[in-house]
Amino acid sequence: MWVPMFGFAAALVASGALAGFLAGLFGIGGGAILVPILVSVLSEIGVDPQVVMHVAVATSLGIIVPTSLRSFFAHKKKGAVDLALLKSWVIPIPLGVLAASFVAAMVSGQTLKGIFAVIAFVVAMRMLFNRESWKLGQEIPKNPVRGLIGVLIGFFSTLMGIGGGVMNNTFMTLFGRPIHQAVATSSGVGVLISIPAIFGMMAAGWGAPNLPPFSVGYVNVLAVVLIIPVSVLVAPLGVRAAHTLPKRKLEITFGIFLLIVSARFLVSVL
Repeated sequence: MWVPMFGFAAALVASGALAGFLAGLFGIGGGAILVPILVSVLSEIGVDPQVVMHVAVATSLGIIVPTSLRSFFAHKKKGAVDLALLKSWVIPIPLGVLAASFVAAMVSGQTLKGIFAVIAFVVAMRMLFNRESWKLGQEIPKNPVRGLIGVLIGFFSTLMGIGGGVMNNTFMTLFGRPIHQAVATSSGVGVLISIPAIFGMMAAGWGAPNLPPFSVGYVNVLAVVLIIPVSVLVAPLGVRAAHTLPKRKLEITFGIFLLIVSARFLVSVL
């Protein structure tokens, strides 16, 4: 028992280190990076393929909780967060999260992989072909469009196991908001997504068979506890490496990374 558990813990620490480095390198939330890494690690140690994707997505959301809170309060202290936008999403985003948790309990791991692959492909296209001049307007839409966007961000971010940063950044910059404000506000979006999502995914996976050890529903508590400190320690190394590369090259590199992940997931589904 102890040997397999030690191997499981060691694999989690290694995945946290890699996710932390890549998150620091690309300057983007770790969920899009952590989910495919966790899928590979959990698959290698023999976790049931039917629950691998569910556990990876839910565990990623659990890891996002403390990092989102820490980031949000830091940005809020500097006055960079659009609090009015966040307040207007206090209900819509959690509604999308809860809807996604319900869907996650109903669909197969292959379906979740397909959803991740499609959204990762869209994000990759945005990274590869993004232009700062692209705009849909100068003002963020009012309700009901704004509320619907919040629901969709919460819904798709939960199914992907991410904090919604990429989606919110795209939304805000397309409507004339500066990128720094978008990034700061995304930390708050991560809070609105991750806190209800972790409880939703625990409930969704309650009593599910063949879960890895130390799982509460689909959330693997051992992975959350081990990965958070390791990723926080290693992320500055990625940040340091990032400063040696131009921003545009980083965007292209991350876009290619997402394309590879998307292709691998689609191949495993088909």
